[in-house]
Amino acid sequence: MSRRLVLASSNAGKLEEFRGLLAASGFDVRAQAEFGVADAEETGLSFIENALLKARHACRATGLPALADDSGLCVDALDGAPGLYSARYAGGHGDADANIDKLLQALADVPDARRGAHFVCVLALLRHAEDPQPIVVEGRWHGTIIHARRGSGGHGYDPVFLDPARGQTAAEMPLDEKNRISHRALAMALLHERLGPV
Repeated sequence: MSRRLVLASSNAGKLEEFRGLLAASGFDVRAQAEFGVADAEETGLSFIENALLKARHACRATGLPALADDSGLCVDALDGAPGLYSARYAGGHGDADANIDKLLQALADVPDARRGAHFVCVLALLRHAEDPQPIVVEGRWHGTIIHARRGSGGHGYDPVFLDPARGQTAAEMPLDEKNRISHRALAMALLHERLGPV
């Protein structure tokens, strides 16, 4: 497989994160925007489907191997919502404050014992556009949703996602610790195992 890899995302922060995480595997990670590739339409009904759609779209457009992720927050008491729609739960894409407000309102009458949730990250790596055996891995970070925001770090739902083992929200944790235990870190560790040594 080529050591050049296209990240199927236009998110600059995600590009830097994946460059760092994949450096040890010897990959030269490039953003799909460098090749003039727009984001794929996410029409899947699961995280796996959307990750595969995005990776296949980038492969087809560039002729290079592609890595995509799809991730979100799944809340037990809400039957897995916001799930696929985590980034646009309150309507607008990426409005974290509005998304948190809507989530807290939806859970207003839910007791603490039923506020379990997990972040999920699915990574899909395709060697070429018609790859019949893409590498697909999934990481989950389990916790609970608290009643009010705590912490100033992180992004998205981090201020209300509590890691019970540490007694901190994702927004209260030092970034290096979060990056060792998060759903994305767990998925990336599994991807490294599947890729093997350089």
